[in-house]
Amino acid sequence: MSLWGLVSKMPPEKLQRLYVDFPQHLRHLLGDWLENQPWEFLVGSDTFCCNMASALLSATVQRLQASAGKQGEGSAILQHISTLESIYQRDPLKLVATFKQILQGEKKAVMEQFRHLPMPFHWKQEEMKFNTALQRLQHRVGETRLLREALQPGAEAGQVSLHNLIDAPASGTGQSEALATLLQETVGELEATQALVLKRIQIWKRQQQLAGNGAPFEESLAPLQERCESLVDIYSQLQQEVGAAGGELEPKARAVLISRLDEVLRTLVTSSFLVEKQPPQVLKTQTKFQAGVRFLLGLRFLGAPAKPPLVRADMVTEKQARELSMPQGPGAGTESTGEIINNTVALENSIPGNCCSALFKNLLLKKIKRCERKGTESVTEEKCAVLFSTSFTLGPNKLPIQLQALSLPLVVIVHGNQDNNAKATILWDNAFSEMDRVPFVVAERVPWEKMCETLNLKFMAEVGTNRGLLPEHFLFLAQKIFNDNSLSMEAFQHRSVSWSQFNKEILLGRGFTFWQWFDGVLDLTKRCLRSYWSDRLIIGFISKQYVTSLLLNEPDGTFLLRFSDSEIGGITIAHVIRGQDGSPQIENIQPFSAKDLSIRSLGDRIRDLAQLKNLYPKKPKDEAFRSHYKPEQMGKDGRGYVPATIKMTVERDQPLPTLEPQMPTMVTTYDLGMAPDSSMNMQLSPDMVSQVYPPHSHSMPSYQTLSREDMLSTFQEPHLQMPPNLSQINLPFDQAHPQGLLPCPSQEHAVSTPEPLLCSDVTMAEESCLSQPIRGFPQGTWVGEDMFPPLLPPTEQDLTKLLLEGQGESGGGSMGTQPLLQPSHYGQSGISLSHLDLRANPSW
Repeated sequence: MSLWGLVSKMPPEKLQRLYVDFPQHLRHLLGDWLENQPWEFLVGSDTFCCNMASALLSATVQRLQASAGKQGEGSAILQHISTLESIYQRDPLKLVATFKQILQGEKKAVMEQFRHLPMPFHWKQEEMKFNTALQRLQHRVGETRLLREALQPGAEAGQVSLHNLIDAPASGTGQSEALATLLQETVGELEATQALVLKRIQIWKRQQQLAGNGAPFEESLAPLQERCESLVDIYSQLQQEVGAAGGELEPKARAVLISRLDEVLRTLVTSSFLVEKQPPQVLKTQTKFQAGVRFLLGLRFLGAPAKPPLVRADMVTEKQARELSMPQGPGAGTESTGEIINNTVALENSIPGNCCSALFKNLLLKKIKRCERKGTESVTEEKCAVLFSTSFTLGPNKLPIQLQALSLPLVVIVHGNQDNNAKATILWDNAFSEMDRVPFVVAERVPWEKMCETLNLKFMAEVGTNRGLLPEHFLFLAQKIFNDNSLSMEAFQHRSVSWSQFNKEILLGRGFTFWQWFDGVLDLTKRCLRSYWSDRLIIGFISKQYVTSLLLNEPDGTFLLRFSDSEIGGITIAHVIRGQDGSPQIENIQPFSAKDLSIRSLGDRIRDLAQLKNLYPKKPKDEAFRSHYKPEQMGKDGRGYVPATIKMTVERDQPLPTLEPQMPTMVTTYDLGMAPDSSMNMQLSPDMVSQVYPPHSHSMPSYQTLSREDMLSTFQEPHLQMPPNLSQINLPFDQAHPQGLLPCPSQEHAVSTPEPLLCSDVTMAEESCLSQPIRGFPQGTWVGEDMFPPLLPPTEQDLTKLLLEGQGESGGGSMGTQPLLQPSHYGQSGISLSHLDLRANPSW
């Protein structure tokens, strides 16, 4: 959106004071055209500014007349336009000052009301700033040429008179000194314009790094190449002017000018060698990968050499990368820290592609030499980089040029089980590193708000959805990572999170870190739940305590979907049931993993359970999930087989008080040679009943087959008390507190069983719920996404302040110890719960 797009939404009375020197109705005729002209970059009253102001005045009048004609404005408006033209023709710079003041006032008003300026506006301003500086440079070079020619013997009078247009030096100063002064000023403007290009290159690199976390990225280097080439043209013209001036310049002044011009060229050449295609930032040994570099000035300097220069790729450590960043860093002979195969490619010009590049198609890291690590740093925290280097000679003097470019930091792994922690290192570095840093220094602690933006960006990019996380999700994530049950979002607003909290410290009562858990959710959602999340059918990031507060007052059969808090990569169904005494209870079904959902989808599992009626708050489940149901298959398949039906059930000790008729059975093909999943029951046609199936891997041993000593050794928990008789274990499902259980006063006493009785993907857990309503949340509602503005991507906060100087973007109590409610047991899909699992797993 443009600046005018926001200004036009504001009350007109707020902006009336801005249009004193230029009528407001004429400002409306100009619209967003006004902000796309370089009013703010015409500084001074020299010849260049006067010429630009005159051209802008003519363009403004034409724009006003065209807009008035399209909108059917009367002759009075056209007369007003003509009057303004006659007024400003006497002093076009006055129009520039007027529009500059109007735009500054509009920006200030937008910042006060909307807290930020549109990102496209910043990019346009940066582009106009460079283009205006380039036009000024071209004008300066023209003035220099005319003045130099005027100083030569036999110059015509018309050429000499042009000197009057140039800012005259002090009285008594000769024309030779005027030429030297003009050249020095022009070289200074070239250096300033070069700084704009170098900043834009750094922003491109930073955007490329943020794209590793999922941020939008304009990859094309063509605009940057055009800028570099235009500055090389200016450099060449100025070098010719300095050479042609000859005796008109003092030797010392001439040497200084040549030195400054050479430094401009050297900086441009070395800065225009970029890694266009980054290698994978999590790199596994013995795995092929690709990378590519581009030399923005290759078409200008390399031409068509008989033997194109070779680009070499080498692995370097963080220490070696720091040495390379120093002014007197090591040269191209830097020792490689790993053996890369197929690591040399020719740097060649591509005329059709208008670029000079080298693409490595078959790189392979054969082995890596680890360096000494700091403190408790693990191998997945050790950052390396690929160094791309080449050298060639430039110009008739055979000036040696050496180019080097470092890739983004990467982590080398040797086994797939290191991938998760390596991704955490890269995510943190991409999100929170600074431009022009010492490689590869990154903050150890960052604001929680920035972490929220990073997690949201990563989630949307990884899952492939435009539905981001909501404020309530961030509250749950904050409670999890900080181990703080505060119910106010403001309680976490100004807190910071450390790298240790993100992926080194094990979560309380769990066996994994925050990132390991979050990455499991990412993987599960990407593989199995993308469409459910995009349709907003999954609340997901919500605590069991909050689920209780939402569902307790809802009708029977109301349910919602949440990610498992105690397992990596699991999603569970929480729903309302009625006990024998009629009191509402919240039951959480055993979480489903990606493997479970690959056998039967989440939608079909929900359809199978007749006790699930309405998706929270009041949406009938068939209406919500119909598009996710698998179509029925009727009759025999093409091979003449009767299809088998896989259907999910949840077994209970006591039947539900009322059950609706079950939905028609969905028939799916099933390979009878496979072991059925633990969460499934096989329902076969009559002619197949007599077949015998192998026992599935999730079978649950019966407690009656264990001795009392075995049972006692199995349950070694500090807050559990075994009953005197094993028969007491067989309790009704809806009974309140089993007499053999003592309430746990705090979650800190809950520990996971080191040797679980069941296999890892059939985990049951006890839950302790809050007995009083949770403060800070409306009961019975879930806040929709359109009640909150979407999170801005990091590019807007990290990059806007770098575009234009002076135009930056602005960018409850603890729960404490609560009494426990009756524990709500987990219904276990497809496995009988006639024997309670008394292991004290932590609450979800």
